[in-house]
Amino acid sequence: MRKLDASFWIGTAGILGALGVALGAMGAHLPSSIIPLLTRETYALAVRYHLYHVLALLACGILLAVFPERGRLLRWSAALFAGGIVLFSGSLYALVLTDVLILGAITPIGGVFWIAAWGLLGWAFLARRG
Repeated sequence: MRKLDASFWIGTAGILGALGVALGAMGAHLPSSIIPLLTRETYALAVRYHLYHVLALLACGILLAVFPERGRLLRWSAALFAGGIVLFSGSLYALVLTDVLILGAITPIGGVFWIAAWGLLGWAFLARRG
């Protein structure tokens, strides 16, 4: 199995960033018969948080390259940022596009992933070394 190194996380941030921009453009241009005006706000929130956390994922990849000794915590943080994008934003995209309300129950799990990811990112640099 390939080690989840800095290049993997930077590449993943690139792919997820492109996806976030594409989904944002799609949401802005789809007719209101597909995304009603009332749910456009939810869709916009999904895109906004998606792109915020892509930047955090990118930062994890860069920090992993610069501070390899903090690798374990940074890799976990990166994985949780990516998982949060899938669970939080992904569930909101699916909710808006399918109108299957139960998908909203997944969204908070993604939020918890992000809280843990930010915490681990902080811990990676605040924990005592040596």
